[in-house]
Amino acid sequence: MDADLIIVGAGMVGSALALALQDAGLEILLVDGGTLSVAPFERSAAFEPRVSALSAASQRVLERLGVWPGIVARRASAYAEMRVWDGAGTGQIHFSAASVHAAVLGHIVENRVVQDALLERLHDSDIGLLAGARLERLRRSGDGWLLNLADGRELRTPLLVAADGAHSAVRRLAGCATREWDYLHHAIVTSVRCTEPHQATAWQRFTDDGPLAFLPLDSGDDQHWCSIVWSVLPSEAERLMALDDGAFCRELGRAFELRLGTVLHADKRLCIPLRQRHAKRYVEEGLALIGDAAHSIHPLAGQGVNLGFLDAAVLAEVLGHALGRGERLAEERVLSRYERRRMPHNLAMMAAMEGFERLFQADPLPLRWLRNAGLDWVDGLPEAKALFVRQALGLSGDLPELARP
Repeated sequence: MDADLIIVGAGMVGSALALALQDAGLEILLVDGGTLSVAPFERSAAFEPRVSALSAASQRVLERLGVWPGIVARRASAYAEMRVWDGAGTGQIHFSAASVHAAVLGHIVENRVVQDALLERLHDSDIGLLAGARLERLRRSGDGWLLNLADGRELRTPLLVAADGAHSAVRRLAGCATREWDYLHHAIVTSVRCTEPHQATAWQRFTDDGPLAFLPLDSGDDQHWCSIVWSVLPSEAERLMALDDGAFCRELGRAFELRLGTVLHADKRLCIPLRQRHAKRYVEEGLALIGDAAHSIHPLAGQGVNLGFLDAAVLAEVLGHALGRGERLAEERVLSRYERRRMPHNLAMMAAMEGFERLFQADPLPLRWLRNAGLDWVDGLPEAKALFVRQALGLSGDLPELARP
């Protein structure tokens, strides 16, 4: 089976890339090991534990791909404020969408909701979908790639895009080098119900063990649900995961200083080891890495999928412009335009998250004083905070056409 472009991985980022290129005149094949089916959605159903904090830039990309209506028809939770504080001191900072005359800072959306809305659009398109396809071997063949699937099928393409996540099979089989390190922390994620409403606010407390986030979830008229991401040491994660629901809720409430009152209920918990990876190169002849296949980031600010959507939008833009000039898409010099635009931005975001994580893990008293004083100082600078908000919303910087206001 031949295609002009094969995208391995029909997750959020790979699906977005396929949709962004659907009118480019290319024969596109989207390959995934899953079923690629859209599950019926019930608004009364429990929240999925994995969520993303979609920025305004990501929202614009999804709107222009025709995906956003399918998301809001299911479930999306807008938040207009963010409150961050140091649990080991008095420092705090407050961000508001109103500071830049915006209605919201972003939306907390279950990953499954985003995925199903993307799949709906894919099923309505002419993009080729190959489900239940697990990549087993990959090698160069002439001017392109030969992909061998576990069921014996063979695929050929001059241009291959790896969108198959942090443990990318394409990246591994193609021999792409990465830099990676273990954060020595695990993230516990679940959905919880509190006695006090979340106030359409994203809350984050930095504890001695790691950051704890309460992200607002919208369940109709019920504003008491939050998605939590609790970063702790592996031994502490093991202890917390072993607790019964009641004991876990009590520990969680204490760790969060009962900012939203008592934690009444917790859904099923997941525990995820935290590891950061970054590919040394995003491209080579006939190959591009996007999303978590190229970079995985600490979940401190929920930026991972936003970086991935911008990867997809920039790569689609680069390929579209190259087609207009009659260039061969698989050439490394063409693909390098994508790398030059995205790698500095992704590295800067990763460095910032790493710096935050290290600063708030620091025990020496001078550093504790510095970070608390710094939070309070920045909180008193409206222009500095507005600059941060504009950056987070995607209102500045080198934005692709799909993400521009």
